[in-house]
Amino acid sequence: MTSRIPFYISIVLLIAIGIYLSVFRHQVYGVPWTPGETKQVWEIEARIQFNAQGKEAKVSLAAPYTQDGFTLISESASSPGYGVSYLEANPGRRAEWSIRRASGPQTIYYKTQFLVDPEAKSRPEPPQGPVDRPTFDSPEEAAAVSLITQANERSADDITFTRELIKALNDEESQNAQLLLNQMTKSEATQKMLSYSGIPNKIVGVLELEDGRRRQSIEPMNEVWDGERWVVFNPDTGKQANHPNLLVWDESNVSLLDVIGGKNSRVQFSMISREVSPQEATNSKVNADGLLNLSIHSLPLEEQAMFKTIMLIPIGALIVVFLRVIIGLKTSGTFMPVLIAVAFVQTQLLTGIIGFLLIVGTGLIIRSYLSKLNLLLVARISAVIIAVILIISLFTVLSFRLGITEGLTITFFPMIILSWTIERMSILWEEDGAKEVFLQGGGSLFTAILVYLGMTNPYVQHLTFNFIGLQLIVLALILLLGTYTGYRVSELKRFKPLVDEL
Repeated sequence: MTSRIPFYISIVLLIAIGIYLSVFRHQVYGVPWTPGETKQVWEIEARIQFNAQGKEAKVSLAAPYTQDGFTLISESASSPGYGVSYLEANPGRRAEWSIRRASGPQTIYYKTQFLVDPEAKSRPEPPQGPVDRPTFDSPEEAAAVSLITQANERSADDITFTRELIKALNDEESQNAQLLLNQMTKSEATQKMLSYSGIPNKIVGVLELEDGRRRQSIEPMNEVWDGERWVVFNPDTGKQANHPNLLVWDESNVSLLDVIGGKNSRVQFSMISREVSPQEATNSKVNADGLLNLSIHSLPLEEQAMFKTIMLIPIGALIVVFLRVIIGLKTSGTFMPVLIAVAFVQTQLLTGIIGFLLIVGTGLIIRSYLSKLNLLLVARISAVIIAVILIISLFTVLSFRLGITEGLTITFFPMIILSWTIERMSILWEEDGAKEVFLQGGGSLFTAILVYLGMTNPYVQHLTFNFIGLQLIVLALILLLGTYTGYRVSELKRFKPLVDEL
């Protein structure tokens, strides 16, 4: 008989190493145990991509700065072979990369860290000189003058004038507004009319900060000088953009990205939020050692946002192992509930449950017809996969047409897994009857709901992403559960009559 001593020693080592790494992360880097009262740091990464034309290339990107509510604590660039400089422009700042020769697809990363700081204040630069008055075509000028006159009558100063002007521009029944918007965007139309009225203003690029967001674009908004500071307005609503998660990235009023020596250029933003201790927040840089450089936090932000979900999967696996080994709950497939729970995270719980039942129910009806055709397994599974895709497409279009926007997220369901689930349930129905199908299907759905609740718990999300050592502890617990050979909780009911007889 093989000795289990090495096994238990490995379990102890896994737990010890996991605890050590977690304590080390907490004490050295100040990462809190709970997502409570801490300092918030936003890490924002700009990914610049373009096709170089085999000659010298120069890339210039508008760069942010410390502003009201946000302190810029660090910035860095990852651009092998390029020279990089940070330039003070008027207005705003720019990061500039240059290389003597480049060809083919190019990717440049620019990363910043902002500390959410209510005490942070920007140093606004007042407008210089008189406002240049733009020109309009005759019909456009008449429409602009009409909107300006209307807004002027309903306002008392430049700020209220801007608010009323944007309201008038967003009036869908206004022919003057529609005439201007046929030729330019709302932000451009607002800028031209404000300049026509002699009001200092400019277009700025604003980022809406959302944890784990990837491939986000800059949103143009309007800034108006009120005599002491610049006030940001959303051209779609006319409201002052004072949301705490709005960050002014591009202050140049010229261009967000300029590329010389390349074509098909684009820039996309990824962002992630971290909770740090007050001590860590006061330091602009932490002297990173080898362990930190090998952590998930050293990856690009787009990959970090992806890992934020991936690191929750072991928690789901632990829940599934506990329910199957200790409780004895039956599920359709071993870890299918975990994948369904991941889809629930994207779709939200109620929408996900309804979508799951609709897809699986409709799929079983189609599969019952296919069983009468006596197809080979490979052909039958392929047909079920195509059917699932068509079902998801149909439900998505119907949801959109009916105005149920939540139904659009049904595309997050894993199509291959659902196809195999439908196949298993259909075979189970034929061999063991409907009762067993509802038993395993209900167990799968119940397990997926429990896994979803675990994955969406803010404490679980915080610990799994910030403490990599927790994964070793979870692994040790799963290994320990794998050695359990006793009765399951569900089996105790079967043997209860024997206990009563004793």
